[in-house]
Amino acid sequence: MLDGRDILLDAGPLVAALDPADQWHAMAAGPMHALSHRCLTTEAVIVEATHIAGGARGDYARVLEFVISAGIPVFALHLPMHQQCVHLMRRYADVPMDYADATLVALADRLRLRHVFTLDRKGFRTYRGARGIPLEIVPLS
Repeated sequence: MLDGRDILLDAGPLVAALDPADQWHAMAAGPMHALSHRCLTTEAVIVEATHIAGGARGDYARVLEFVISAGIPVFALHLPMHQQCVHLMRRYADVPMDYADATLVALADRLRLRHVFTLDRKGFRTYRGARGIPLEIVPLS
C-alpha cells in the first residue's frame, strides 16, 4: 500500500550507502536505515546505481541484492510517464536532468509523493513535476 509520505530514492544515496569508501557514505547509510517512511524507486535508478556501484568492482548484483533485501519497491513506468520524462528532460536540459531523475519526478507526480532522498541537491531543488510542486530533499542537512 502506498503512502504519500513514502520517499523516492535516487541513485546517489543508494551507491553511497553501499560503499564505505564513498565520501557520502556516512550521510547516506545512517539516514537510509533511520528513515521513518518507506523508500521506493524506479528501474532507471536501479540501472544507474548498478552501473556506478558495479563499475569499479564488477559487482553489478550488489545494488539489486540490497534493494531486494531492504524491501524497496521498484516501479516500472508506462508510456504516458515515459512521455512525461521526455518533456521533463527537455525542459530541464540546462540543469541537466537525466532519465533516472526524470523517472523519479514522473513517479512523484503519479503517486503524489513529496520527498526524495538524493545527493543531487541542485537538480532536485530546480525540478518541478506537472503540479509545479517542488520535492523536499531528504536528508535536509
